[in-house]
This record gives sequence, structure tokens and C-alpha cells, in this order.
Amino acid sequence: MQRIIRLFIGLCLYAVGIVLTIHANLGLSPWDVFHQGISLLTGITMGQASIAVGIILVILDAVLGERLGWGTLCNMLFIGLFMDFLMLNQLIPIYEGIIPNIIMMLLGMVVIGVASYFYIGAALGSGPRDGLMIALTKMTHQSVRFIRNSIELSALIVGYLLGGFVGIGTLIMAIALGYIIQFTFKVLKFDVNSVKHRFIDEDLILLKEKILKRKSPDVFL
Repeated sequence: MQRIIRLFIGLCLYAVGIVLTIHANLGLSPWDVFHQGISLLTGITMGQASIAVGIILVILDAVLGERLGWGTLCNMLFIGLFMDFLMLNQLIPIYEGIIPNIIMMLLGMVVIGVASYFYIGAALGSGPRDGLMIALTKMTHQSVRFIRNSIELSALIVGYLLGGFVGIGTLIMAIALGYIIQFTFKVLKFDVNSVKHRFIDEDLILLKEKILKRKSPDVFL
């Protein structure tokens, strides 16, 4: 239960961080440029676009042999739902002026860093986008940085062509977000490499063993 609570705290905070960067109005992160482009093209919300992209990526991750966790599926669904809840109900304000917008964007990145601490620390699997990065890294034997940058650049270009908002904030987040997350982990004394994820296939095996154990007749000696 503690893992589930930690997971959902992380997912909720992640959505808050994303909406803060969106409302900063300085340019979206590469993935959110893509989500907004899909939103503009189809008429769905950005949260729904995030969910749709997540579903496709989860399927692709599975095809590429990447193991899925319950956290992977929850990430796919709930971040988008939380984003829509925050944005449609206008729970996070929009400010005018470059200084408040910069502060909001920086705050959003810090919140995403804290959210990553909770979410990853739940040890219930990586998100769909990170899963794709891991799978492609294994397939191509390229560096994680190269694969991540290639994926995000592709999402950025396609999103921009679809009408997504690109600005100075896009560049800042592309460069700074990884460092802010790393700094947050250092402050919170969190070692990502020490996390041992629990995957869906492991739970299914345990469930199968329990069912078989219940069905097997008692043996009396």
C-alpha cells in the first residue's frame, strides 16, 4: 500500500509540475509540444493526448521486450487525467510578466524532480517514455543521452509541425530539467540505481502460484 501511495503522490506532483511549465507560457517541453500538437490537430485535451501517446508507447515497449510495471500503466493514464483536472478547473493560475513566468517554469521543473523521486522510488516500473528510451538503448547500443535526445528531438519537431508551442522555455527545459532532477535526487539522498522495480509479470507468476496452491489437494502423511 505504501508503494501505491508513493506512486500516486509522484504522479499527482508530476502533473502539477507539467501544468506549471505549461502555464509559464515560455514554451513547452519537447513531449508537451508533441502533446499540444496532437491536441490542436484532433481537438482532444492535452491530458487525453498524453494518455493516447502513452498507450502507443506502452504497446511499443512491450513489443520491444521491455518489462512493464503497474507504475508504467498508472503513469500512462493518471498523469494525463490529473493534468486535465488541474487545467480544466483552473487550479493553477496563469500570470503575466516574464519574471513570474520564469519563476513558474523553474518551480515546475523542481516539482517534476520531487515527483520523480516519489514515482521512481515506488519501484513499480518506469514510465512509457523512459521504457522506450531503455528499449532503444538496448537495441542500438547507443548512449542513453543520445537515445533520449533523439526521441525528444523527434517529438519536438513533429509537435512543432502540428502547431505545438516552442519558445525559450523549451530550450531551457531541454537543457536544465535533467540537471534539476539529478540535483533533487542528490538533496533527497536518492540513488536511482538502488531501486529494484516490481513488474507485472512477476505479480502474475505469484498469482498463478497461489491459485495452483489453493487448487492442489491436501496431502496427509
